[in-house]
Amino acid sequence: MTTSWKHHFSRFLGAGQWLHAAAHSHHPWPDVSFEAQQQAWLDAAELIDGKWDLVYSEVLPQAQAHVARRLNLPSAQTLCFAGNTHEFLLRLLSCIERQPVRVLSTDGEFHSFSRQLRRLEQAGLAQMERVATEPFDSFGERFAAAAARGGHDLVYFSQCFFNSGFLVQDLAALVREVRDAQTLVVIDGYHAFMALPTDLSDIAGRAFYLAGGYKYAMSGEGCVFLHCPPGYAERPVNTGWFAGFGALSSGADEIPYACDGQRFMGATYDPTGLYRFNAVMNWLDAHKLTPALIHAHVEALQERFLDGIARLGLDALKAERLMPQRGLPRGNFLCFRSPQAADCHARLQARNVMADYREDRLRLGFGIYHDASDIDELLHRCIAALA
Repeated sequence: MTTSWKHHFSRFLGAGQWLHAAAHSHHPWPDVSFEAQQQAWLDAAELIDGKWDLVYSEVLPQAQAHVARRLNLPSAQTLCFAGNTHEFLLRLLSCIERQPVRVLSTDGEFHSFSRQLRRLEQAGLAQMERVATEPFDSFGERFAAAAARGGHDLVYFSQCFFNSGFLVQDLAALVREVRDAQTLVVIDGYHAFMALPTDLSDIAGRAFYLAGGYKYAMSGEGCVFLHCPPGYAERPVNTGWFAGFGALSSGADEIPYACDGQRFMGATYDPTGLYRFNAVMNWLDAHKLTPALIHAHVEALQERFLDGIARLGLDALKAERLMPQRGLPRGNFLCFRSPQAADCHARLQARNVMADYREDRLRLGFGIYHDASDIDELLHRCIAALA
């Protein structure tokens, strides 16, 4: 991809002197999201409570359609939206009656999951089996074997791991190995959605898929979605009154639930994120920017950066610190393991480079708002900061 898209991000990129290299975290938002945010305000001012009719008749269905098309889901009606992933996690856990809940996961899950499960484990409410993500080349085989042994109420794993960029390429292979028919299977796709092409058509009837707008969808907070396969977790105990909108079924206790993904709705929320999300997806569609094209663009920038770093010989970013190693599949960010990760981050920050670190891992992420000149400038600042 040779076209530069930076001018579509003028409000974010022109707001300061930062060289943004944290595209795995908070992406800059395209300019079209500004008008969308304004429109959400104007609709609220004009319609007051009537805005919910507009949200449910136009805004939400459009957002569902955008997600369903990009994930190749058979139906957009399986999708539910919320303000954050933690809300959905608690709602999923509430569907499991057994205590302690038996969970199969990994040692590389994001904090929304890992912190909560550690606390439940500490309280005696969860029994955890964690498969190590490393060595990466055997992860799929080891996780599949653990899933096949069965005995789990919940199987939860990431499509792209936040603390390494390691990518699970064959999601269906892992899902198929889950032995017990009623086990809830959840794929955390937050670091993969809109960064990588994803086709859920083969497992849409078996696995939940969780992602949102904050990262690669470039739409900001408050716009998280969950794909909910029919027949699983039909009556969450943790439930809000929005889950009863348009309900077609109810239990003996007369607490109704929607029959589709809306059964996972909570209570009153801010729909502004949906406006931004739709505007960004429409903008991507207009320019024919697919996840595959975005990933190819980022891969080219990653290669340019890695080639440059190899020539510079900086210890903190040397080839053996890269994880996974060059040539192996990864998401749209680079991760370097170093005991000096925190210090490197501080030094880069002093040079107005916006990156981040997690424990001993320095992360650098690129997006479609970057071009070759940005990579060259980043290399220049890396020399100044880390040499």
